Amino acid sequence: MKHLIDTYKHKGKRKILISELAEMGIKDHRILDAFDATPRHFFLDLAFDEQAYTNTAFQIGAGQTISHPYTVAFQTELLELNKGEKVLEIGSGSGFQTCILCQMGAKVFSIERHLSLHQKAKKMTDFFNFNAKLFFGDGYQGSPAYAPFDKILVTCGAPDIPSELVKQLKIGGIMVIPVGEGAEQKMLKIVKIQEGEVSLKEYGTFKFVPMLEHKVNSQK
Repeated sequence: MKHLIDTYKHKGKRKILISELAEMGIKDHRILDAFDATPRHFFLDLAFDEQAYTNTAFQIGAGQTISHPYTVAFQTELLELNKGEKVLEIGSGSGFQTCILCQMGAKVFSIERHLSLHQKAKKMTDFFNFNAKLFFGDGYQGSPAYAPFDKILVTCGAPDIPSELVKQLKIGGIMVIPVGEGAEQKMLKIVKIQEGEVSLKEYGTFKFVPMLEHKVNSQK
């Protein structure tokens, strides 16, 4: 693992990014504090070091990207996260969103279908000493052994709402998921009213890499 150094320059750029996120409408100070405590450049190749604190998505390998900082913050805000809640994350990716959730005091369970990314994300959560449970497997299947979850966050574009994930959401729980089969998805906030009944609200258009199925049973 590369040597991770957080310089005064990095910290200064991070403060500027956090100010930009606040100006763009992110109101939850806990999210902004989590961004401040989680150096984004740690999750990127050194080639992107100078651009790490711009509101830009970057390639992280396996054809996947680390989302725009605003997208990460926006999805997190929609979750209405409370400290101590169980959160299922679909798509660990670089581990950045995972660490943001952990910084906010969530009990995080995260699934990644690309083994190389799963391993990288695990290294990052270990680096920060977070007690997150990271699995290599199929996000469509969720993690029934640890259900129900207070919140579910999907960080890739799903063609439709996975029924298995809705089952694993507790009554009153919230799922935030981008849904759409094309290049763009609608951000949905789903509240589980009771078994078999949910409410949906749409929150604009975003672009995510597609959510892919992966026939993996190993969730150890």
